[in-house]
Amino acid sequence: MNFTSEIKRDLLSYFPATKAGAAAALAAILSTCGSLKGAGFEVVSENEKVAEYFMRLLETFEVRPELTGISQDPKRRRDKLAFTCEGEAAERIIRMTRSLREHLAEDEDAALWYLRAAFLGGGSCTLPKDGSTTGYHFECVFSSETRAEEYCELLSSFELFCKLVPRGEKFVCYVKSREAISDLLSVLGAEGALRKLEAVSARREASNHENRIQNCIAGNADKSAIASAAQTLAVQTLKEEGRLSALSEELRGAAEARLSYPTLSLSELAALLGVSKSGLNHRMRKLMKIYGETRA
Repeated sequence: MNFTSEIKRDLLSYFPATKAGAAAALAAILSTCGSLKGAGFEVVSENEKVAEYFMRLLETFEVRPELTGISQDPKRRRDKLAFTCEGEAAERIIRMTRSLREHLAEDEDAALWYLRAAFLGGGSCTLPKDGSTTGYHFECVFSSETRAEEYCELLSSFELFCKLVPRGEKFVCYVKSREAISDLLSVLGAEGALRKLEAVSARREASNHENRIQNCIAGNADKSAIASAAQTLAVQTLKEEGRLSALSEELRGAAEARLSYPTLSLSELAALLGVSKSGLNHRMRKLMKIYGETRA
């Protein structure tokens, strides 16, 4: 089951207990997967459970739509169910949902039902996949710019914020922040999906932390290799110039060890010589200084 389906499963566990809530949910369904058609409206859904939810909403107002078509989406390989409602009953539902939108912000309970049903009708959400560069993405698609703007305003009344962009003939409200998606799911009451989001987020953060550690290790390893190569070059030059014999026993020992083990890190070389890393580092700095003086 993908993440969108998990969210919808959570939301379908709720159903409005009042006509105001049912009307708000119907308004959202018509704004996302619905369209005006002739003297009524049509709703198309590829989710059988959402279709049943829509029918239950209409039954609240003693209206029963007609199943007018079943077609297959070739990309998703899923059936699309088309329901049509016409005549006086349809006009009544359209009038009711239109007048309701003006007052949604004043009724928090109705607004919440609208937000839930909007996702059922036109929402989707994806999470980052392991090893992928894709990020978090939550969106709701609306049939008109006006309906999409209303959705954004309604979200803002819950201190939730999204962006709006056109996509073909549709309008998309979206968020890409993990924190914002978490807040959205919390407000909607999608508890199961919220737990999965937190688990994915924790796993991704752990993976990112491990990558940062590995990059740091790799970076330090590169620096160590560069330092070892520079020390080897300096000591080799001093040897060719016959200057090693004039150095103290400690410096000669450090120089000869570096020449014998050019790829060892300073820590590894110190352990081999039985001295401290700081002590060996002090000797190497002296050797590099002597080498630098001859190049001045």
